[in-house]
Amino acid sequence: MQFDLRKFITTGTRPYHLDFECDLSGRDFSGARVLQPVPVSFDAELDGGEARMTLRAKASVHGECARCLDPVESEETVDVQWTVKQRDLDDPDFDLPLDEAGRLDLEEWLYQEFLFQIPTVLLCTEDCPGLCPVCGRKRGECTCPKQESDAAPIDARLSVLKSLLN
Repeated sequence: MQFDLRKFITTGTRPYHLDFECDLSGRDFSGARVLQPVPVSFDAELDGGEARMTLRAKASVHGECARCLDPVESEETVDVQWTVKQRDLDDPDFDLPLDEAGRLDLEEWLYQEFLFQIPTVLLCTEDCPGLCPVCGRKRGECTCPKQESDAAPIDARLSVLKSLLN
């Protein structure tokens, strides 16, 4: 979905509104997935020589708990505003995904915003105990004796490093 930002800034007279769905199912979010199309709302209006743009979306994010590997589903929201001036369109370091003609790629912008929004470490609960390092079952469900300081057994290959601490 393209929005001609350059044209809007130079000739726009009325506010612009667009509702659309964006398919992010093929995009990578560090192990998390957005399986369903995301409803998106985009608004742009002129204020003097500036364009004020708002992008809003809400997505259901699916992944695995980083501690116990159980499925996790959370809802993440994007609600961002940008103000753009004509001179920003020619800045090579401009942060929004514009092409050479000044068209804004709304789907790419949404993807970038969700990259910042979706946690890189998903947890089923904040206090998830994780898996037992001995048997691999969820802690609390296993019958393994409690390890010293609840740590995994020391790998024999690392015993040399432990001797350095003494």
